[in-house]
Amino acid sequence: MSDSALELLRRIFGHSDFRGEQAQIVQHVADGGDALVLMPTGGGKSLCYQLPSLLREGCGLVVSPLIALMQDQVEALRQLGVRAAYLNSTLSADDAAEVERQLLAGELELLYVAPERLLSPRCLNLIDRARIALFAIDEAHCVSQWGHDFRPEYRELTILHERWPDIPRIALTATADAPTQREIAERLNLEDARRFVSSFDRPNLRYRVVHKDNGTRQLLDFLAAHRGESGIVYAFSRRRVEAVAEQLVEAGLRALPYHAGMDAAVRAANQRRFLQEDGVVMVATIAFGMGIDKPDVRFVAHVDLPKSIEGYYQETGRAGRDGEPAEAWLCYGLGDVVNLRQLIQQGEAGEERKRLELRKLDALLGYCESTQCRRQALLGWFGEPHPGACGNCDNCLEPPQSWDGTEAARKALSCVYRTGQRFGAGHVIDVLRGVRTEKVDKFGHERLSTWGIGADLDLRQWSSVFRQLVAAGLLEADIERHGALRLTADSGPVLRGERELRFRVEAPKAARTRGKSRGTAAPAALDLEPAALQRFNALREWRSVTAREQNVPAYVIFHDATLRAIAESAPDDLDELAQIPGIGASKLDRYGEAVLQHLLDHA
Repeated sequence: MSDSALELLRRIFGHSDFRGEQAQIVQHVADGGDALVLMPTGGGKSLCYQLPSLLREGCGLVVSPLIALMQDQVEALRQLGVRAAYLNSTLSADDAAEVERQLLAGELELLYVAPERLLSPRCLNLIDRARIALFAIDEAHCVSQWGHDFRPEYRELTILHERWPDIPRIALTATADAPTQREIAERLNLEDARRFVSSFDRPNLRYRVVHKDNGTRQLLDFLAAHRGESGIVYAFSRRRVEAVAEQLVEAGLRALPYHAGMDAAVRAANQRRFLQEDGVVMVATIAFGMGIDKPDVRFVAHVDLPKSIEGYYQETGRAGRDGEPAEAWLCYGLGDVVNLRQLIQQGEAGEERKRLELRKLDALLGYCESTQCRRQALLGWFGEPHPGACGNCDNCLEPPQSWDGTEAARKALSCVYRTGQRFGAGHVIDVLRGVRTEKVDKFGHERLSTWGIGADLDLRQWSSVFRQLVAAGLLEADIERHGALRLTADSGPVLRGERELRFRVEAPKAARTRGKSRGTAAPAALDLEPAALQRFNALREWRSVTAREQNVPAYVIFHDATLRAIAESAPDDLDELAQIPGIGASKLDRYGEAVLQHLLDHA
């Protein structure tokens, strides 16, 4: 690693050393090499193109699909003393012209551009006349039509290599399974690029999966342990987002909705509040997506099942970017599976695409019902081995028990068959348990041989059986019959007694946690000594005021991890403060005296 790279790392970013493969990536790109970088959210991807841009002559041009967040990314760089700007549709004609002038005059070190803007003739001509240090293609998985967030305009980014073959390119993403990785390399002409694949593991994240049983109550119980913390709640539909946000507000939480159907100004204002304020819970569809740079998100909760493991992994990855403990909580039910299958099969995609999406949904369902270590299952999907027993997921912390479900499975499958494969799980369970209903009487199902043969299991246990049969691929939902269950080819051996099955024991309902709270301190500070905790909270308050004055997110001033280090060490002067990770020369000049004065005031 060159001395100049380490010097810039320390002076600008305030870090004494690189993490993981950052050093090799920075050196490779700074030397003019192409790179494909796969690194988990929070692993430090941005540094891998920002630092080479500073080391090379010219301006680094960053392609990002996230117009709404470019301003925050640029502001964070400016706080570090880096000359950065963005070009997108939010700028007036005069402001855009000024950015173009700065680029041509060599006054910029980093420029963020949306792909649609980049591909315009005006922008391509601008690049022809400018000195470009490198091209960085962020969120590179958007190029893959088989990935979870395909953006057609990304396919046209091959023009970067065709038109400027001597300018190095670096493509980066946090989520790409093996097929998506291959497609990224192919579509962006990066087959010969050096590939850097970091571990996908996020050891600070605790994964939990619960079966849906009054999802709103379960969510409130979960959030009771996260009072005063920033987090994201993902829901399936716009209507569900609005309803959940309203319920959280009624419960006394600072919750805001976010979905594509909202007024654009309201949506932008809600996002701004989430990024700038502490303790806000954003309830959102996946429209609230990539590039959420807020480092102190302490939880991501899913109240409905996502569509794929890749989507789930990326969404949960928005928690704990600062490396501190965070939680990924997923609550799902069989109804979620039916809804998603219907959404996929009724979509306009081709049959091959639909089959792929259904396989990915089945894989996620299998993950939910698995008794193995959650981390092992997640990493396995991305081709990364893990020994299991991570000690930080529900299956490791409370290992699930299993039971011989072969006979119950045969009863369930037989009842589905004898009722004509025309009904959902609810009616089939009524027949198995011998519960008389209007539907049972209407179809005469009390006369079936399977009537009442499952009275030994209660409703909750049978619901678990059917969910696990679907997860095992022995039953599937018939969308044309509104989610009616039908047998698959794999169910035959079970019905004939040729295959045994074991099911996980349904966990008892969790006790209510009403009134339980962590208070308003972030987990990063919970293990501090009382005096250090007082300093930490005082520094967070100062940071909030400062951020509001500048109209920027609080984390742009300092991350929680930096405030924690300051609170622990209690520096007496600027030289000591400069040794804190995350405090470079620019931030020392801007905030050093104020931080020291604040520490003195709260000594």
